[in-house]
Amino acid sequence: MRTLELAGVNVPVIGQGTWRMGEDPDGFTQEVAALRQGIELGMTLIDSAEMYGDGGAEEVVGAAIKGLRDKVFLVSKVYPHNASRTGIAQACERSLQRMNTDYIDLYLLHWRGQFPLEETVDAFERLREAGKIGRWGVSNFDVDDLEELNTPACATNQVLYSLEARGIEFDLLPWSQQQHLPIMAYCPIGQGGSLLAHPALKGIAARHAVTPAQVALAWILRQQGVIAIPKAVTPEHVQLNAHAAQLRLEAGDLEALDHAFQAPQRKQRLAMV
Repeated sequence: MRTLELAGVNVPVIGQGTWRMGEDPDGFTQEVAALRQGIELGMTLIDSAEMYGDGGAEEVVGAAIKGLRDKVFLVSKVYPHNASRTGIAQACERSLQRMNTDYIDLYLLHWRGQFPLEETVDAFERLREAGKIGRWGVSNFDVDDLEELNTPACATNQVLYSLEARGIEFDLLPWSQQQHLPIMAYCPIGQGGSLLAHPALKGIAARHAVTPAQVALAWILRQQGVIAIPKAVTPEHVQLNAHAAQLRLEAGDLEALDHAFQAPQRKQRLAMV
């Protein structure tokens, strides 16, 4: 698995997302098994959030990393309404308990909220100094938000990025690459399956004898400094995600995808889901 440096650590360019995990008790065992399989295949970065399943996803993560904590780079996110000086410490402690660990490698502000950035940053730094987190970062921040934040201590920005959501390519992605700020791409293969049914994607997948999802992930990873965090809950999909890092798209493939999914020609409002 290819790697890049994130928060001072080399991590795989394809990690594992957990959005919508932990919502159905009947799926708990399968979700735990999927994450553990992903770890074995080299997708050792796991992303979660206190929002996902009202903490249920973090409980899935906790079960999945049992006995494997030293092999995993753990990311979680705090609600904006918990991102005060005292609230963030309490939220972090709850996340630690749900994941059955004593530290989070990378802790993110899920999106901007009511509290001043200075207060949230101070709370993050206190957690770092206490050894509760390794580094901190943000999610769903646009260029103006990052310029206001204005600190090299921020380790990443997690944003929506896929073939059907290319808005960050106009300004946010080049700005981040210039600042050497890694981007974590959530929903990299879209939602609901409509992206994966697109004829252009299916045609390229057929030529390479891979799946449309693998093409979508390889397209994401053509960019410098980008990590993809797809979710998978079946053994087949976990394995396909892991192998997507090996796929190299050709110039003709990229041209066809640019024709089917046009790059932004002007500034767009930052998309979120």
